[in-house]
Amino acid sequence: MPAGQVANLPYHGPEGQRTMMRNERVLLAHGDGGQMMADLIAGVFVSRLGTAEPAGDDAARLAAGRLAFTTDAFVVDPIFFPGGDIGRLAVCGTVNDLATAGARPLAISASFILEEGLRISDLKQIVDSMAQAAEEADARVITGDTKVVPRGKADLIYIATSGVGEVLKGVSVSGANAQPGDVVLLSGPVGDHGLAVLSRREGLEFESEIVTDCAPLGRMVQELLEAVRRVHAMRDPTRGGLAAALNEIARQSQVEIEIIEAQVPVRPAVAAACELLGLDPLYAASEGRMIVIVKAQDAEAALSALRAHPLGREAAQIGRVQEHHAGRVLLRTALGTHRILDRHVGEQMPRIC
Repeated sequence: MPAGQVANLPYHGPEGQRTMMRNERVLLAHGDGGQMMADLIAGVFVSRLGTAEPAGDDAARLAAGRLAFTTDAFVVDPIFFPGGDIGRLAVCGTVNDLATAGARPLAISASFILEEGLRISDLKQIVDSMAQAAEEADARVITGDTKVVPRGKADLIYIATSGVGEVLKGVSVSGANAQPGDVVLLSGPVGDHGLAVLSRREGLEFESEIVTDCAPLGRMVQELLEAVRRVHAMRDPTRGGLAAALNEIARQSQVEIEIIEAQVPVRPAVAAACELLGLDPLYAASEGRMIVIVKAQDAEAALSALRAHPLGREAAQIGRVQEHHAGRVLLRTALGTHRILDRHVGEQMPRIC
């Protein structure tokens, strides 16, 4: 087999994992949130290190479920993009992963890998962005570490974070909790972040500038959970976008999720840019949106709570949970037909977070 060529082989690991890499080389596609990334995590990390229960969530539960813990790393290229930078992204990403577990952030750690030659003024701007995002999220960065590597070894700056949060009393949220009959809500339009980063990286100019949706969602989620305690699942659609996040939930809960294309909010500028570039906005990353799955009788109350918050004012009901084919996501198209909305395989938009 030629170098770099990929072959799919059966994988007998955790439920839902289907392929492993034969050539034993890491590719960019292993980091973009699709099937190859899922296979890498299952076949290399989970199989050797184990994972917290329930497997697949963005935050682990500690102290009998009273605390949530998450960790992340940010290698976005470029480090500044329309509406944000790697510093804001690092704090928002950490806070939002805690929010998916119904947790209020308590503390964040941040480790910086700096490349020789990074402008101190750029570093100050990035740290100022972190401080502002932490203030918005009612969080504190309380500890960290700094390393410097030679020029050309780190793409200017990488940031690794961890976060600890307090799970709200009476809340039990997990990607494994979705049930047939539940309703799928989305807090706002998808794809803004992925297209904002891509446009700056590639030097693309559109008629309307596309700005990242990067924002801390903790307060919005807390207000949602005060209104509706029986939220079953939440997930922020980052790498791999809405499609990847829904597939994660469908496979964790062993349910089918049907999404109605016409009801998924996408900004006209993002839709036009995706059409021009041959991309699907359902696979484009968001960093300030939340998928929320609730009982049907709680859908209106949950929508009202989301829309009452500035970050959720464009929230919409986009689909429903079913039991027909466990682990599958269906898209009902504008023509009324159905197609499987699977995780993508191969590179879509790497290095966007």
